[in-house]
Parts: sequence; C-alpha cells; structure tokens
Amino acid sequence: QVQLVESGGGLVQAGGSLRLSCAASGRTFSSYFMAWFRQAPGKEREFVAAISWSGGSTYYADSVKGRFTISRDNAKNTVYLQMNTLKPEDTAVYYCAATDHTYYSGSYRDYDYWGQGTQVTVSS
Repeated sequence: QVQLVESGGGLVQAGGSLRLSCAASGRTFSSYFMAWFRQAPGKEREFVAAISWSGGSTYYADSVKGRFTISRDNAKNTVYLQMNTLKPEDTAVYYCAATDHTYYSGSYRDYDYWGQGTQVTVSS
C-alpha cells in the first residue's frame, strides 16, 4: 500500500506559477511510476504528466508540454509538479497517482493509488 498526500494548490492569476507536491508513505516509493492527473468540473480525469521510478524518463500531455515539469526526490518520497505560465483552462483538481507498473501509462485506470486531490484555480 502507498498513501499519497498532495499540497501546494491555490488561486493564481493567469501567467503565474504554482508548485504541487505529493508526499508518499508506505511501500518503497522509489519502485513506483508516479503521475499527475487533473479533473475539471463536468470533465473526465485527464493525464498531465508522469515520471519513471528513477526520474530518468518523463512524459507530458500536449496541453502542458513546455509549461509544466514533473520531478521526484526518492530520498524524500516526494514527487513535484512545477506549473508555469498557468492558464484559466488549467483550473482543476490535481491528483497524484502511483502504480507499480514498470512502463509508462497515461490512463488513470492503470494507477492503483491516489491522493485526495488539491484544487488549482487560475483566474483570467
């Protein structure tokens, strides 16, 4: 079992930045593929970014590529999402997720563990 707790959400103006954190506890964090998803009201949960267990491989949705950066610190059992140049359409609840799969997946169905989510609101 892995427990995930997100933090760092909030209200920011368009063009601003936020950094989300996801603290993990439980089984060995470094063996998990980690990802961020988001869900806006009335929409399906969508993939944002993922990172391999070593941090050597990262993956991004086209909508955030070049603006968001995912990283992890296995010594601190934490994964981060640095979000720059935020847009109103980035407004959503952001979820941290983990899977023990050894391959990349952008489907929420492949992730076994989820945090409670943190709200990000970008005003225009």
